[in-house]
Amino acid sequence: MTYEAIQFRGSLSGEIVKKISTHQPPKSDEVVVRVTHSGLCGTDVHYRKTDMVLGHEGVGIVQEVGSACTNLKIGDRVGWGYPNFTCGLCSVCLQGQDVYCPNAQYFGIADYEMGSLSSLVVRKEQWLFKIPDEMSSEDAAPLMCGGATVFTPTMDFVKPYDRVGVVGIGGLGHLAIQFASKIGAEVVVFSGSEDKREEAMKLGAKEFYATKRVDDYTTFGMKSIDRLLITTSAKLNLSVFYPILSTMATILPLTVSDGELTAPYMPTLIQGHKIIGSKLATRHMQYKMLEFAGRNQIHAMVEKFPMTVEGVNAAVHRLQSGKMRYRGVLSWEY
Repeated sequence: MTYEAIQFRGSLSGEIVKKISTHQPPKSDEVVVRVTHSGLCGTDVHYRKTDMVLGHEGVGIVQEVGSACTNLKIGDRVGWGYPNFTCGLCSVCLQGQDVYCPNAQYFGIADYEMGSLSSLVVRKEQWLFKIPDEMSSEDAAPLMCGGATVFTPTMDFVKPYDRVGVVGIGGLGHLAIQFASKIGAEVVVFSGSEDKREEAMKLGAKEFYATKRVDDYTTFGMKSIDRLLITTSAKLNLSVFYPILSTMATILPLTVSDGELTAPYMPTLIQGHKIIGSKLATRHMQYKMLEFAGRNQIHAMVEKFPMTVEGVNAAVHRLQSGKMRYRGVLSWEY
């Protein structure tokens, strides 16, 4: 049977428009999912002028499974993020780093119908993930992209004895604080002003520093930082952090942004600092993130909106204005 879906798409004007579309029956490796919730991400703002279904932080209920699907069944609650297909045959897939697959079908690049701001989606089973029973759908949706972005580098590079600097408290930063603190790291937050201090401490931070109009961070009188997670989209010259970094510190830029990342050349060499990019999460790490978040009570701070054209436009405009605190979640169950 075919399926009819209500979709919310970008347009040339930047306003979100509603469209009714028809999906064909699932292929053997595909799953039909009735969407219940979708997170909103900065990438959706980037694509708001493209004729495509927006949203890539989806949660929903399985309605039908293809004949070759073995992991999911009708009624399962699942989530999904950026990729919808990886080949499994290239060198990075064979190394278990499927998120870097050059043949992947990514949101915004491949199928323009795959977005989660819809009433129904058809997706490959390989990139759908069961949501733990103890986790709410409102918490799960932001984890599918925002959580995945910060979880992998935290698990790969942060040890319980590290001092971890989190730059920016927003959609990524408030999750990074929780992940790092839950593994026992000492979390130090850098934010422009004092207004988020109380929230940062409640989320698990041990120290908080307001950086607006501060040029010399050594004046904070703090111990050095071993790992630096950059979760703000603001353009930064990394040199301001170098005086407070430990020798051989690791710097992890995590936000999607244009422009140049600027770092001092000789201090990077002499002190052995590493600047490492990171992209979402492999399927293995996505499963582990959901298990970890459910077990450790990781909660997203969300603003809720109805899954209507008015609700989607309101959410996009609020995110674009920088006022969202911290992830927008749209729901058919609002």
